[in-house]
Amino acid sequence: MRILITGACGFVGSELCLALQERLPSVQITGVDNFCRRGSWRNLPRLEQRGIKVLHGDIRQASDLEGHGPYNWVIDAAANPSVLAGVDGKASSRQLVEHNLLGTVQMLEACKHWGAGFVLLSTSRVYSIPPLADLQVEVSDRAFTPTPEALAATAGLTAQGISEGFATAAPVSLYGSTKLASEALALEYGEAFGLPVWVNRCGVLAGAGQFGKADQGIFAFWLHSWREQRPLKYIGFDGQGHQVRDCLHPCDLAALLALQLQAGDARDKPRLLNVSGGLSSACSLAQLSSWCSDRWGVLPVVNDPVPRQYDLPWVVLDAQCCNSSWSWKPQIDQRGILEEISVFAEANPDWISLSA
Repeated sequence: MRILITGACGFVGSELCLALQERLPSVQITGVDNFCRRGSWRNLPRLEQRGIKVLHGDIRQASDLEGHGPYNWVIDAAANPSVLAGVDGKASSRQLVEHNLLGTVQMLEACKHWGAGFVLLSTSRVYSIPPLADLQVEVSDRAFTPTPEALAATAGLTAQGISEGFATAAPVSLYGSTKLASEALALEYGEAFGLPVWVNRCGVLAGAGQFGKADQGIFAFWLHSWREQRPLKYIGFDGQGHQVRDCLHPCDLAALLALQLQAGDARDKPRLLNVSGGLSSACSLAQLSSWCSDRWGVLPVVNDPVPRQYDLPWVVLDAQCCNSSWSWKPQIDQRGILEEISVFAEANPDWISLSA
């Protein structure tokens, strides 16, 4: 089996390359990356040392893939991951759409040409913003949690989190809309051309070596910033850091991907799934601060009650469908993820300046 992984020198892409190589040792893995993200070049040597070839190419350009392949599977891990992308002045809306949607279209066309299966890494941010922004929450142990009334009244919201049945109507952000459109196209290409397709809506992926930017992983950003004594803010809502996200280690995602690649076009499995650590992995910024304070001492955090566009108080994915359909469950819990990031932060004291 030959696998092509896009965004291979990003945090998630590189971790998937290495973890899948361990789980599927007979598989040949090739990566492709345009190295536009600062810090991505740092992952190239560790991949090459493991015999993983990385192509320098831009998936938005069909010609960059000419002469390569065929592959049996493409795992699309390339994206601009920021929910503020296209509206924050750091990247244009056109760049966002070209990276996240046009790049996916090019890879789907390549899959059609090769007769390859396709795995799309999507996001929790495809879910509709208004019902999540207006979600009734209460504070418990320094963290927001939906009220019983919210659980009873909100379609697609379960006691375990946001299910696949939650609304995806606009607005979902420009970023969310590019991923939602990519999902639809991937599933349509699969049906039209007989290609096996899996769509995985991931929670916040987190682990050691993640780049030091908030939009690429709040858990790693918060821990590295605290360790380096950089200024931090609780932004929006009550200004106390009660907003909550779940987390998932890429190695646990790789375990699911290995099952999906080996299953091929299994028709008894749902094509689209939430993939996350769920409630047991969920954490508020205030709880993260407590972890950091216990390990590295106190750091004052500024309170800024003015919310940013697209910010949400509580995003936890219900992954019960994935758990039951694939007999899959994360093996690295929240504590293990935070410990791994902390050890890495202590060994790399200037990580944010190197990678952000």
